[in-house]
Amino acid sequence: MTPYPVNMDIRPEVTGFFDPATNTISYVVQDPASDACAVVDSVMDIDYAAGRITYDHADAIIAFIRDRGLRLDWIIETHVHADHLSAAPYIQQALGGRIGIGDKIMVVQDTFGKIFNEGTEFQRDGSQFDALFKDGDVYHVGTMPVVAIATPGHTPACMVHVMGNAAFVGDTLFMPDGGSARADFPGGDAGELYDSIQKVLALPDRTRLFICHDYGPNGRDIQWETTIAEERAHNIHVGQGATRDDFIRFRTERDATLAMPRLIIPSLQVNMRAGEMPVDRDGRPMLKVPVNGL
Repeated sequence: MTPYPVNMDIRPEVTGFFDPATNTISYVVQDPASDACAVVDSVMDIDYAAGRITYDHADAIIAFIRDRGLRLDWIIETHVHADHLSAAPYIQQALGGRIGIGDKIMVVQDTFGKIFNEGTEFQRDGSQFDALFKDGDVYHVGTMPVVAIATPGHTPACMVHVMGNAAFVGDTLFMPDGGSARADFPGGDAGELYDSIQKVLALPDRTRLFICHDYGPNGRDIQWETTIAEERAHNIHVGQGATRDDFIRFRTERDATLAMPRLIIPSLQVNMRAGEMPVDRDGRPMLKVPVNGL
């Protein structure tokens, strides 16, 4: 049984927006008792080779919220993503709302601030975000309470956000046939990831679980909704009672074979700034490429 105050009687309306360039699913989550909503894990489009930023994915989310006459209360980042860029500031400028992330963002900022050789002007206190959540914090989307659950392991700042009977798990878990996130980035830890997954799997069986990425294993169609019961029974990495030692061994061996995500260099620099582009000394948007730094 979970120690967190979840309310399975609340069933929010959840709409997913799939980005095929990064295999990311962003969500609009509507409070069933009001016109309030949240956006989870938005995407800003980038042509990395050309250094060009566009906003087609974010514009589709903005249009959806406006067409429904919804009020945006929160723009949530489940963690500092390494495979896509956040569009949080762009959406906030259009619709308002507050940008929130886990309070261990400060650990991530310190780690990657060093890797990217950021100067003293880069604040490592999470102040780029409007709210920093601690494990067990409760906030509201309209009348709907949301419980933030710390799930470190993939990154130190990972959190699952439980909105009624829907949980938004970020990269901590994938669909049952996709398994779990890698744990070899700086600050990652396979043992912590296993422990965090157990916290997630302790949620009620019928909890709807919404994932952040899907790659269609074995050629199946892209999917992004499952349940805690399905994950507990069938997840290929942690289902059916997989032990902590087995998971650490498997995860460590597997992670050693994985390439770095294609967009990790721009993603980290932007996402640790709450979606803002870094700028050079003349104020021009500019990204760095650390050599042999990751």
